[in-house]
Amino acid sequence: MSRQGRAATRPVRPAHYAANVGTRTSLASAAEIVDVPADSLHLDPDNPRLVEHGQSEAQLLQVLWRDFAVNEVALSIAANGFWRYEPLVVAQEGGRQIVVEGNRRLAAIKLLLDPAARKRVGATDLPQLSPEIRESLQTLPVIRSSRSDAWQFIGFKHVNGPQQWQSYSKAQYIGWVHNTLKISLEEIADTIGDTHQTTLRLYRALMTLEQAEREKVWSREDRQKNHFSFSHLYIGVSSYAGIQAYLGLDGPPADTDNPVPADHLENLGELLLWMFGSKRDGIAPVVVSQNPHLRQLDQVLSRPNAVAAMKQGMPLSVALDVAKGDPAKLREDLVAARRLLQDSRGKVLTGYASEPDLLQTAEDIVALADSILEDMISIDRRRKRSRRATT
Repeated sequence: MSRQGRAATRPVRPAHYAANVGTRTSLASAAEIVDVPADSLHLDPDNPRLVEHGQSEAQLLQVLWRDFAVNEVALSIAANGFWRYEPLVVAQEGGRQIVVEGNRRLAAIKLLLDPAARKRVGATDLPQLSPEIRESLQTLPVIRSSRSDAWQFIGFKHVNGPQQWQSYSKAQYIGWVHNTLKISLEEIADTIGDTHQTTLRLYRALMTLEQAEREKVWSREDRQKNHFSFSHLYIGVSSYAGIQAYLGLDGPPADTDNPVPADHLENLGELLLWMFGSKRDGIAPVVVSQNPHLRQLDQVLSRPNAVAAMKQGMPLSVALDVAKGDPAKLREDLVAARRLLQDSRGKVLTGYASEPDLLQTAEDIVALADSILEDMISIDRRRKRSRRATT
């Protein structure tokens, strides 16, 4: 049976087929689809997800296999063939046909067709192709376009549509469309169906990052971890009042490539150091995960004493205690102590074997609790006397 015939009778679309065909922009629905040899197509070194990983085809293929689940796409294509009605989008650049949309699918096909490429990237568990599938992959359906003509389709699909990129890739693409193609942020938002200021917030976060590098207060190259958690910065400048105030970001995001005031640039460098660390200085980031560390950092940045503790190199947990203040910390500690003691009481019958040190520890706890109670009662008495004296 032909590939088209199998596709007509198969009840489930292949995994590499876009999930939301009905919402495509006019590019895919109106443009002519043509077949071109697969070996004439090249991966895109300017793809927002790949731009920092190198320029050669081998480097791009390696990072796609390692980081972008190309194996799932390859397995689907090996079983079902290439879905003709989800064509690749190709731009003619520098005498080469560059795939500006569909790099994962092209990478999967290159690996399926080339045993040497599989060996180079370590793709050792991909299935052998049937002769029919192998033959069908020698040519691929493409739409010939350009980056400037295809931005609406790609932007909708990957920024606010069915196959979304991570926040850093989204921000880079929005920045490219706005700064290079000179499309207004408002038009970008309208085109991709953004009703929540996502376009503006992503752009502000990217410009904040680029401003830090331009002003030499921080560098992406110096981050401690290889993975760049741009979402920490994006969420921080979008959703946390303490972080926004620390950077001097006043009001809603605006179209500017210098969002942070000049007198807050030092704060920007410090914030990025706390978020991403420094490889050169051996400083680990204090934000390991957005929850709870980003929220905790936001609390710290709203208290000058806590910020001073961070600048002195104290751990986030210590600075957070400073930010909370003694009244809040005392309440938190006493509630936690009561909970732990209640838990311990339930374990005494089965957990206590007449160990002298445990008995001594319990007696020390009683003495400490009595001392705390006496101090609190004494403070209450002094305050009552003071109030009586003033009335």
